[in-house]
Amino acid sequence: MEKKQYIPFESEEHQEEKEEQVTSNIQQLGQTNVPQMAPDTNIHCLTIIGQIEGHIQLPPQNKATKYEHVIPQIVAIEQNPSIEGLLVILNTVGGDVEAGLAIAEMLASLSKPTVSIVLGGGHSIGVPIAVSCDYSFITETATMTIHPVRLTGLVIGVPQTFEYLDKMQERVIRFVTKHSKITEEKFKELMFSKGNLTRDIGTNVVGPDAVKYGLIDEVGGVAQAMRKLRELIDWKKTGGDMLQ
Repeated sequence: MEKKQYIPFESEEHQEEKEEQVTSNIQQLGQTNVPQMAPDTNIHCLTIIGQIEGHIQLPPQNKATKYEHVIPQIVAIEQNPSIEGLLVILNTVGGDVEAGLAIAEMLASLSKPTVSIVLGGGHSIGVPIAVSCDYSFITETATMTIHPVRLTGLVIGVPQTFEYLDKMQERVIRFVTKHSKITEEKFKELMFSKGNLTRDIGTNVVGPDAVKYGLIDEVGGVAQAMRKLRELIDWKKTGGDMLQ
């Protein structure tokens, strides 16, 4: 006689509550098991990691940041009165240009104080996201790759295609130079430099150099970033404006 396995009974209400929690985590962060910040904190932490996924879904084995998950988070941060500041942590290889620019534009338009920190890498379209905040940090060993806009896959060889790429590249250049202290001439010099990247055009900028060029505000880690964010929050409470 087959022995029946005992399955603990869960109320329908409890099951629905668990499903809502999982759904909420997926919508907000793209994953199910994540550490939550203390409920009484006034600072929200947003992570931009792996590859920034845009209009084309990446393979499941890729570590990715989905922009359709990030955008609702940014809207919720703006609307939530209990959140007074945002810490953006980047360790990204880049990804979809339009999705990355959309995230950067939304971060730049927030009315609340924002601080970014580049850990590991803030490459390619991660550069505009890193400079989109009110103040930016980079660790000493972190790097940022600056290179021209590229298209992966099949490129139709017509003038309109290259004109579109050129206009998209100008959008990136304008955004970065507007939201950082780097000059357009220096940024273009780094973008089109030959020999810095093997068999490719562009420059790999290490932490202290990113600060020297005016791309990032300061070399520092999580403690320095949190301290600066609290300063900006206190400054805004006293009536100060967030200045880039």
